[in-house]
Amino acid sequence: MAEAIQVKTRGELQAMRAAGRLLAEAIAAGRAAVAPGATTMDVNDAVATVIAEGGGTSNFLHYGARGDDPGFPATICASVNDEVVHGIPAADRVLHEGDLLSIDAGCIVDGWHADSAVSLHVGAPPPDEQGMSEVDLIAACERAMWAGIAAARPQGRLGDISAAVEQSVGWSARADGRRYGSVSGYGGHGIGTAMHMAPFVPNQGKRGKGPRLTPGIALAIEPMLTLGRPGTRVLADDWTVVTKDGARAAHWEHSIGIGEDGICVLTAADGGAAGLAPFGVTPISLD
Repeated sequence: MAEAIQVKTRGELQAMRAAGRLLAEAIAAGRAAVAPGATTMDVNDAVATVIAEGGGTSNFLHYGARGDDPGFPATICASVNDEVVHGIPAADRVLHEGDLLSIDAGCIVDGWHADSAVSLHVGAPPPDEQGMSEVDLIAACERAMWAGIAAARPQGRLGDISAAVEQSVGWSARADGRRYGSVSGYGGHGIGTAMHMAPFVPNQGKRGKGPRLTPGIALAIEPMLTLGRPGTRVLADDWTVVTKDGARAAHWEHSIGIGEDGICVLTAADGGAAGLAPFGVTPISLD
């Protein structure tokens, strides 16, 4: 039997918005800490400080703990270059000019979870064709995320989101004259009183298929793209996911809440107004 999808009241979505706003501030602090010579642990600590000072707790730290296994050892996932997701921050992992870094983080406020991710270059991108392709990759991944978010509507279907992400990736590939690998097996998810809940939100799918998007549902939408083939493998640390062919990867994510009258991007400082504007969608306010 499929796991039930958690449906929240509007007040509960508003509580999730509080967690999302704090996470937006924390990720902004993490981005500000990114510079050549900084370490991935420096970025981790910047995010952790904002979460703690805002009265939240990390939902990444010790995620998956059981028995003698302490679970994930940090507040953020810091994935560098060919690392797609779940990279572990370290005090000796120095960032260099031109590295491609994905920061993935989450927090809990009053029992409600938020989850978000961004990708960016450390300093300036490499001044060559590789650098140009990575700039396009990051933009294509972010655009696909917003396309998926814009397709989420009350009483729509989950497949509408997946299809919009997939279609956007294809459009970007044609427009950029590049081949993007859309990673499968990893994707978005329901979110609420836990970070990972039903349903799984794939980044490939068909419109009109899947569960109905009942008002009160909250989802994390997160495409992951590569500059090569989409195949991945997990490193010996049992966390870090890398591309099989060594191609660089990008990852973007926002958590959204679906209301009776539209959607709110819970983890965007502006509720999603800027990102949704190109799609003709105005988010609802849960502030």
